[in-house]
Amino acid sequence: MSQPSILIIDDENKLRQLLGRILQLEGYQIWEAENIKSAWKILENEDISLVLSDVKLPDGNGVELTKQIKAKFPAIEIIVLTAFGTIEDGVKAIKNGAFDYITKGDDNDKIIPLVSKAIDKSFLQHKILRLEKKLHQQFSLDSIIGESAAIKEAINMAKRVATTATTVLLLGETGTGKEVFAHSIHQESNRQSRSFVAVNCSSFSREILESELFGYKAGAFTGALKDKKGLWEEAEGGTIFLDEIGEMSLDLQAKLLRILESGEFIKLGDTKTIKSDVRIIAATNRDLSLEIEKGSFRSDLYYRLSVFAIKLPALRERSGDIEILAKHYLREFSHKTNRQVTEMDKEFLIKISRHPWKGNVRELKNNIERAVILSDENTLNANLLPIEFHITTESFNQMDLATAEKIHIQKVLHYTKGNKTEAARLLNIGLTTLYRKIEEYKLT
Repeated sequence: MSQPSILIIDDENKLRQLLGRILQLEGYQIWEAENIKSAWKILENEDISLVLSDVKLPDGNGVELTKQIKAKFPAIEIIVLTAFGTIEDGVKAIKNGAFDYITKGDDNDKIIPLVSKAIDKSFLQHKILRLEKKLHQQFSLDSIIGESAAIKEAINMAKRVATTATTVLLLGETGTGKEVFAHSIHQESNRQSRSFVAVNCSSFSREILESELFGYKAGAFTGALKDKKGLWEEAEGGTIFLDEIGEMSLDLQAKLLRILESGEFIKLGDTKTIKSDVRIIAATNRDLSLEIEKGSFRSDLYYRLSVFAIKLPALRERSGDIEILAKHYLREFSHKTNRQVTEMDKEFLIKISRHPWKGNVRELKNNIERAVILSDENTLNANLLPIEFHITTESFNQMDLATAEKIHIQKVLHYTKGNKTEAARLLNIGLTTLYRKIEEYKLT
């Protein structure tokens, strides 16, 4: 870690230089300014962690300067120094964001430990800001990859609705990136500093989903020994993403409708309503209008959810993006696996461009990851693609297909060191299917 930098702002040269020398001996890099104008030049051009500022300066007031610095550089900590301390100035300095307010001379024994604590806090604040910036870059709508008109239209619609509090319904096939869009909408909203909670409604039974979403009171059912906070409370002030909303039971749909209408919900086993400020983003791969006709989805809930619907295109509808996405995932997985795989040969690109991609972007991502893992060279070739990429109606040899499949599974199992769960994920098959294949091909 580089030396923390401290800026001392004081028009008394001797005091400024003395304090600077003391702090230099503690290992800090020191910058000095005799007025606010010169201080701003340093703040704009140097990575400052801490400011020590006098209250009375030739061109302004240190207490007011504190507010201005914190507004522009929130990670910088400020200690205000004064020759004649007043309670009023001290209170105002702290209110303006100062780390502390001390009197010159009287607190010389406090300055070193105080500076150390302020530097530690500044370091943490800088770290948080870097993480937030990285998170924003990772999940911003501009980070979504694609040049096709279909994906650009979806991104533009998401940008329009992101800064509002409007409920959003994301429509699209499995693997089209609905959760990526939901997270990006949250990240572009004014709720970005609060929680983003994702729930897959198809992963739970009706009873478990209700208790997970809304929590419960002790004694609500057998085994409920103490109160439990639900995911809705965890998302307070933020966003909840309800994936596969079409799988939600009708009675839970009624409860969700009440939240949308009143902003209130009730925990299981409770009678007291809880106020809620949570933005809802829902998603489904089903045609909800057909589900309404079948009686498995409430029309009133659909109309509330679909105030702003965004259709995410299937990968086959944006075929021009396949190569762009493949190159992106090639770079990502080459870096993750520490392999020097940098190219895709012509046949590989032809095969992936002609594939129907029923699993959409998720399927493409998995296949690039697997190809990088299995590659022994710096270029991906068509032999690294799964069997289904090579099957044609003109040529089909069952014996060769079985042999190729066996070799392919062996390679993946070798890479995962026998971890069958990870191998099944990379092969994009169920764990039960993998066990059956292992037995069929007598693999160990």
